[in-house]
Amino acid sequence: MTTEPLRRRLAPAVALLLLAPWTAECSWGGFTLAGMPFVVLVLAPMYGGAALLIRETARRLGLGWPGIVLLAAAFGVVQAGLVDQSLFNPDYLDDTQFADARTVAEATLVPGLGFSARQAVDYVGNHVALTICASIALVESYLGVGRRSRPWLGRPGLVVAALLWLGGSLLVFADDGGRKGFLASPVQLTFAAGMALALVATALLRVGRAAETRVDPAAETRVDPAADTPVDRTAGTAPRPVWAGLVVLVAYAGAGAVPGWTGIGVALALAVVPAVLLTRWSRRAGWGQRHVLAAGSASVIVAAAYAYDVPTYTPAGPAADLVGDVAISVLVLLLVGGAWWRVSGRAARDRRRAAGPADRPASPPA
Repeated sequence: MTTEPLRRRLAPAVALLLLAPWTAECSWGGFTLAGMPFVVLVLAPMYGGAALLIRETARRLGLGWPGIVLLAAAFGVVQAGLVDQSLFNPDYLDDTQFADARTVAEATLVPGLGFSARQAVDYVGNHVALTICASIALVESYLGVGRRSRPWLGRPGLVVAALLWLGGSLLVFADDGGRKGFLASPVQLTFAAGMALALVATALLRVGRAAETRVDPAAETRVDPAADTPVDRTAGTAPRPVWAGLVVLVAYAGAGAVPGWTGIGVALALAVVPAVLLTRWSRRAGWGQRHVLAAGSASVIVAAAYAYDVPTYTPAGPAADLVGDVAISVLVLLLVGGAWWRVSGRAARDRRRAAGPADRPASPPA
């Protein structure tokens, strides 16, 4: 158990609790600037609680980023399939400025289950990219190397995070503006629960693999705290961080570009290719937190750019829309720029320590 002061451990947890709902619902332009604080506070228990639980589970069990992505997908299925049930409710967006999305959704209906494959990809994909991965990557990038890979919460903190998520989810489920009076069929609920459990089980399969990798003394690998994966010195050098960000940026921006079932195939391919590339690159020497930050923040950057062309849920005046969109751009610039500055500064200090005189003892890590 870490001996860090409670305040020092809680600071990043609170930051993640508040950032997750903002990246989930505000970063792409769904609300005006005036509405953002209320949205963040109301949805922090559900979105922030889930992000904390996923992050703490992954760090405690050594699941790495592949485990975080799988758990994030499970959360996306639970959220859209069991909590607000937007995945199965064809009228869910009818009272918003996204009512015309019904036509696009109906082009990819899954027979027998009554949901749109297009909406499933969008809902779950956005929860993976924006709600969970972006928020975790950003917050961890503001921390030192050791604190990125360590749990922030003890058992009482985990219980609180779980209660926040459950309580926030129940409030959305019960609220007229959350589930909107719709209740999915038993078959639909069973399908969603089964998919979520399968994703969680797949993520937990990495527990044994992580342990085996770390204790193999014969392997020519080491564990990079910033990468969460074994670094294979024989696999070459990782590319520049810009390439990690670029593959995610292209995938996120292009996932919804093609309509119909062809578009579903394109979206899935655009998800698989970056996953394979990032997994391979993360095993190479030179992979670090700057790569993680570039990949994790790419979706938020795209979402902020799209905000200028995306309407808010409820009608707002042109001035309020523009102010909100500019505020999103500024916030994303500050968040990503500040995180990059912190990571680059720490990396530079580490290089200076490594290049110090041989007879001079190295400084302790920050």
